[in-house]
Amino acid sequence: MAKIRIGFGTELNIGSELSGIGTDNPTNTKQVLGNIHASNAKAVGVSTLTTYQGFLDKEARFGKSVIDINSQAGTLGEIVIDGEVTVSSGSTLCSGVDELTLTDSFSLPTGNTDSRIHCQTAGSMRFNEDLGTLEFYTGDEWRTVNSFKDTGNRGRGFAFAGYQVPVAYSTIRFVEIATQGNAQYFGDLSATTRMGAAFGNTTRGIHGCLYPSNIANIDYITIASEGNAIDWGADRTASAQQMASLASSTRGIFAGGASSNVIDYIEISTTGNATDFGDISNTRRNIGGFASPTRGVISAGGEFGVAHFKSTDFITIASKGNATDAGDLIGNLSGVRTCSNHTRGIFMGGYSPAGSIDDISFMTTASLGNAVDFGNLTAIRREGSCVSNQTRAVYIGGNQSWPNTGFTNVIQFITIATGGDATDFGDDLLSASQIGGGCSDSHGGLGGF
Repeated sequence: MAKIRIGFGTELNIGSELSGIGTDNPTNTKQVLGNIHASNAKAVGVSTLTTYQGFLDKEARFGKSVIDINSQAGTLGEIVIDGEVTVSSGSTLCSGVDELTLTDSFSLPTGNTDSRIHCQTAGSMRFNEDLGTLEFYTGDEWRTVNSFKDTGNRGRGFAFAGYQVPVAYSTIRFVEIATQGNAQYFGDLSATTRMGAAFGNTTRGIHGCLYPSNIANIDYITIASEGNAIDWGADRTASAQQMASLASSTRGIFAGGASSNVIDYIEISTTGNATDFGDISNTRRNIGGFASPTRGVISAGGEFGVAHFKSTDFITIASKGNATDAGDLIGNLSGVRTCSNHTRGIFMGGYSPAGSIDDISFMTTASLGNAVDFGNLTAIRREGSCVSNQTRAVYIGGNQSWPNTGFTNVIQFITIATGGDATDFGDDLLSASQIGGGCSDSHGGLGGF
């Protein structure tokens, strides 16, 4: 076989005719079949490399153009994107860089809540058009990107309206949960009422139900300010009182109540109609609810003059569907008041067929199961109001037995992370029971969607 050796300083110039290396029938002007080993090689124009081993230069720049990555592209060094780059959902871009700099814009995939099922890779991010939030997949569930962090040193808690025979109130009161002291006047609901329910997020507090008319009315307040509540402009899907309530950062849930097993929800940042969510396991009233960032738990309760239950239900707040058994309370109870931080849900007071109780118990929301003894209130209590931040649970008012025994304005609290009995916090403005629920801007459901 002949060999042609070209020495140092010699120039080999191949013209525009077809020429091939490794082939005697080239189809391109310059065609090489086989391996090329080169240093300082430069490809000018559009090139196709079937296999490439090595590294890109220390910097790769992508201008304002469409980049079609059919499989994977690997780079080391710094990537600078000067324009708008769209990565389609069918592409995988793998980057081993220390820094990714965007100087214009970068768009994540978008879609509604139902379209989540098409993206189930841990670490995936998207914009949820229904919730108006960024969210990511943990490998087990979708979570929102949380800009809220409660260190336990902030937060207002609210008690709405209430009742002392024969007077119902419209008064909204608040406490600063991180401190101790008496409740303060905030404003009034749109009407006098009792036996409603409330929830909130970092900006709004929501109250539902006007009793005794059982109108499915919804009012809201702006937590950072003071003043009267404003009508929501839409109502629940069901008319009921003594219902459960709970919330995440974006959704508020009402569940059950007199003659109802309906669960419905609203988007707290809007003022739109409530939407059907599903059903609790049975029709019951005088129930409560609390939340972690993903789960909601609905306490036991009873049917008027008939039965008390001990079983609790849970739901996944971001989805819809019927409630599922969560575990049992320490007894058959109604009138239990509930609140939570991110990890624990607290059950306080209530009454059984034998009478009112002073028990406090808790449930770990991530694992669920039966309630565990925590301690005791300062006295037997039922139908007060419960609010919380990440550190404290506060119980407001209540009475000792129905219809008119032992109404109190005492406020008491516990430290959620520890066990033990409640301690005096201060006094409410009213001596009342059947308070229309409690809410705060720092409870256990915040950070969820």
